[in-house]
Amino acid sequence: MPKFKRLSLLLASSILAASLAACGQNGNAASSGDATATVSATVPASDAAGATSPTASSSEAAAASPSAVPAQTASAEPSASHSASPSAAASEPQQAVLGTPTALRMAGTKIGWTGGKGWIARTDDGGKTWHTQYKHDYEVLQIFALNDQQAWATLDIGDSKAVKLVKTTDGGKNWSDAGQIPSYAFFHFVNENEAFSGQWTTRDGGKTWQELSVPKGQVGDVYFHDRSNGWAVTQTAGKKFSFLRTQDGGKTWTSVYSKAWEEQLNGTVIRSAGKNDAWIELIGGSGMTQTSYSLFHTADGGKSWQPVVANSTAGAGPAPGFKMDDKGVPSNEGSSPGTLYVVDTKTAFLGGQCQACDKPNTLGYTTDGGKTWVNDKPQLPGYGQQLIAAADAKHVSWILTDSENSSVMYVSQDSGAHWTKTHTFAKPKASAAK
Repeated sequence: MPKFKRLSLLLASSILAASLAACGQNGNAASSGDATATVSATVPASDAAGATSPTASSSEAAAASPSAVPAQTASAEPSASHSASPSAAASEPQQAVLGTPTALRMAGTKIGWTGGKGWIARTDDGGKTWHTQYKHDYEVLQIFALNDQQAWATLDIGDSKAVKLVKTTDGGKNWSDAGQIPSYAFFHFVNENEAFSGQWTTRDGGKTWQELSVPKGQVGDVYFHDRSNGWAVTQTAGKKFSFLRTQDGGKTWTSVYSKAWEEQLNGTVIRSAGKNDAWIELIGGSGMTQTSYSLFHTADGGKSWQPVVANSTAGAGPAPGFKMDDKGVPSNEGSSPGTLYVVDTKTAFLGGQCQACDKPNTLGYTTDGGKTWVNDKPQLPGYGQQLIAAADAKHVSWILTDSENSSVMYVSQDSGAHWTKTHTFAKPKASAAK
C-alpha cells in the first residue's frame, strides 16, 4: 500500500476512535446521572440532602399540600461533586419552613418530631438537623409517639370543639388523616388503636370517640391512663379541692385526697406513668406577671401524696394547698409555671418562667418520685412557649420559643445540669422582615 494511503488510513482510524471515546464518555455521564437520581430517591429521609442544618436559612420550594414530603433527589454526598455542595443548596429551602415550633416529642435520644404552622419535621441525630415530612395548612398542637415508627399529631383546624388527627406508621415517610378528636386536651395512645384525650377515648385509632363520665365540679381536664384508671381534680365553694380517682372507666369516682385552699384554683395539669401513678399540678392565682402553683405525686393509687413543689409569690399569693408561710416543700425556679413533662413514676421535669427576667426560662426535676427537687442552674432566653421532651431521666430536649427572635433547641445528657445548643430555627416572619 502506498505510504500516503497508509497515513490516511491511520488518520481516519484515529478520528473514529476519538469519536467513539467521546460518545462513550457522554453515555457514562447520562448513566451516572440516572444512577444518582435512583440512589437519592431511595436514601432514607434522615440521610437525604433535604435535612436542615442549624445554620441553614431560606424557604421550602415544594408545594404546600397535606401530604408527606418526598426526600430530595440531590446527592447526599457533596464531596463527590466539584461544584457547589448540593446538600447545602437543598437544605437551605427547608430552614424557613421550620419557623417557630409549637410541639415536640422525642421517641428516643436521637429520634423525634417537632411541628409548627404548616409543617411536621423529624430528626435522627438528636435535633441537630431536621427534615420536613408533612406539610399542611394548620398549626400543630401536640405530637405523641409510641416509638420511632408510630406517631400522631393534632392540628388546629379552627374548630372550637375538635382538632384534626394525623398519623404515621412508617417513621414519618407517609402521614395520613386519622380522624378528629372532640377535645383540645392532652392526648396519648396506649397502642395503635386505643387513645385518650380528656374524657374522650377511641378504640379504633381515632375514627370514632366515646365520652367517659367525669365528676361534677372538675377543674381542668381529667386524665385517663387506660380504659379503667383515671384522675380528676374538683373544687367546692367551701374552699376545698379534691383529687379523685376512678378504676372503672369513669362510672364511679372516689376522693383520695382533699385540702383547703386560700385561693381558688384556676387550672390543673394531670399526667400519669402507671395505673397507680399520678402527677397533679395545680394552678392558683395570678398577679404582677406571677402565677402561684404546686405539684403533687402519688405512686400508690392515691393512698399517699408527696408534695413536690410549692411556689407562692408576692403578686399571685400562696401556692394551691399551702399558706404563704408554709415551709418544708421545695419551690421551683420561675415566678410562673412552665411545661410539666413526666418520664416515669420516678422522674418528672417542670419548667419555670420569669417574664420580668432577661433569661426567663428555668427547669427543675425529680428522679425519686418527688422526695427531692433539683433546680438546674442554667437560665435561658425566650419569652414564648416551652417545649420539653425527655427520652429518659438523663436525656432532655428543650425548645424555647419567642415571638420576635429565633426559637432555639437545647439538649442535656445529665438531667439539665449542662445544656448544648443543637438547633436554631428561623425567625418569625414578621420579625425577620424588619
